[in-house]
Amino acid sequence: MNSANIKEIMTGIGVFIVGCLIVIGGMRNTLSSTRAEEQIQLEGALKRAIVECYALEGVYPPNIEYIEQNYGIVIDREQFIVHYEAFADNIMPDFIVIAN
Repeated sequence: MNSANIKEIMTGIGVFIVGCLIVIGGMRNTLSSTRAEEQIQLEGALKRAIVECYALEGVYPPNIEYIEQNYGIVIDREQFIVHYEAFADNIMPDFIVIAN
């Protein structure tokens, strides 16, 4: 092998590595935007379930477990943390969804 062949091989390897880094960066971007969308959907679903509970039962749900058991909400606890704080039966609870 002469130095011209080695330069071509090294250039090819460099191009391959840069291509791999671009693909990996794109995948991270996609995963990040997907998780953000899932978070927004979960927040919306929780809000709808809380309001639905109040409309049907006349009180807001006492805790997040009640919403999960009675209103079909499924929370992926490996992906999200939900902080839920209920004050009284007739005051809408505060909640926040945090990506884990």
